[in-house]
Amino acid sequence: MCDTMEDIKIKYNDLKVDHYLQLRKGVNWKKLSRTQAELALKNSICIVTAYRGEVPVAMGRLVGDGAVICYVQDLIVLPECQGQGIGSQVLQALKDYVEELRLNHTEMMFCLMCAKGRESFYEKHGFLARPTENLGPGMIMYLHG
Repeated sequence: MCDTMEDIKIKYNDLKVDHYLQLRKGVNWKKLSRTQAELALKNSICIVTAYRGEVPVAMGRLVGDGAVICYVQDLIVLPECQGQGIGSQVLQALKDYVEELRLNHTEMMFCLMCAKGRESFYEKHGFLARPTENLGPGMIMYLHG
């Protein structure tokens, strides 16, 4: 399905819930309920989707406040499409969107938590791995019931 970058089209804020769930399944991510998926998409600041024809092959979304901090969430590229620059294209579109949101003469934090083993992809796009001398490690808590 993904031999080259040809015919890849980037679209904003049009990802359907079924496609989101299919993309997550395609990379073996945790299954979400349909309601969770709907709310995640609805509450995103921006969703960038890469399509080959009518088929979504990659996506990423932004969450945050849009003034001080934005997080890249759910950057997904189907396995058969990885290594072709599609993820880089989606990430750049998200970064460009954040730059448009950033108020003049201010600094905006553009953050993410990446999957283990994916650090080099994000580092080549300018992200700093934590911890650093001044920044502690990222932390997470799972809430369930």
